[in-house]
Amino acid sequence: MRLVCAPDSLKGVLAAPAAAGALAAGARRAGADAVEVPLADGGEGTAAVLQAAWGGEWRTASAADPLGRVREARFLFVDERELAVIESAEAIGLPLLEPEERDPLRTSSEGLAHLINAALDAGARELIIAIGGSATVDGGVGLMRALPADSVESVPMRVLCDVSNVLHGSRGAARAFGPQKGATPAQVEELERRLHDLRALEPFAELPGAGAAGGLGAALASLGAELSPGADAVLEIVEFDRQLEDADLAITGEGAVDATSLEGKVPAAVATACARAGVASIVFGGIVTNDAAGLYELGATAVVRLSGQTAQAAADLEELGFGAARLARTLSA
Repeated sequence: MRLVCAPDSLKGVLAAPAAAGALAAGARRAGADAVEVPLADGGEGTAAVLQAAWGGEWRTASAADPLGRVREARFLFVDERELAVIESAEAIGLPLLEPEERDPLRTSSEGLAHLINAALDAGARELIIAIGGSATVDGGVGLMRALPADSVESVPMRVLCDVSNVLHGSRGAARAFGPQKGATPAQVEELERRLHDLRALEPFAELPGAGAAGGLGAALASLGAELSPGADAVLEIVEFDRQLEDADLAITGEGAVDATSLEGKVPAAVATACARAGVASIVFGGIVTNDAAGLYELGATAVVRLSGQTAQAAADLEELGFGAARLARTLSA
């Protein structure tokens, strides 16, 4: 009996590798063969997931935070591939700001340029940039001011987007995400106007992911980057379809399973892959809303809610792994 433990992180509670380890520990306690496949969607934790797949070492560089304060930020360098994996959240992430500091009329994406420049200086000939979790809605203005276009024109860049939103409109960078980054309703409309004024981004405005990270998707596309749905790209990189071979059950999930989980997040990507492979799948969440029922339409076998108590998240996942292994034994009987 073989289980694939393939969660995303539980933001602020457990990183994806720790969550996968807890699920696997429970499954093994029940006598199952459990494989740990931590996943990510292009937000925080993506570099650690790719390190688990590829190896590599962490490098540090000085980079501006969203308000221009210099901090030390990390990126992953995979020497044998001459490749760097950069998370924008390391430099310009929303968690770097106190709640009262969140103001997307002031925050800048310049720090991401500092990390890209550092990766190129380290010898990277290819870049993977995970752009989820930013504090900015500047359409990449700060990035492009600090990153000469000719420095990346011959560098393949793959941008992993944690959302598929376009640049403008009700589901665009300003209106969909401005409020969670601190914008008032009036500021949201000012941000929308500013994004419309960035004429260089217009040819890329309708690309899925253009509105990710406050318009960084469109900005990086204008510099020649390929935009990819983050969860699908990570599943491809870790060869998830191969991991499902001979599997009886897969377990996935994230902190909150809701409507957004159906829009390119890890639970939807895993449920879809499992359905395609004929493997049963369980999706968990510390919070599970009614919208999560849409996962059944994608092929999920069950959607379960954890206790929601952050202090016992690891224990909850271990028990889930134990119970899932017993279920898998029943399914395969």
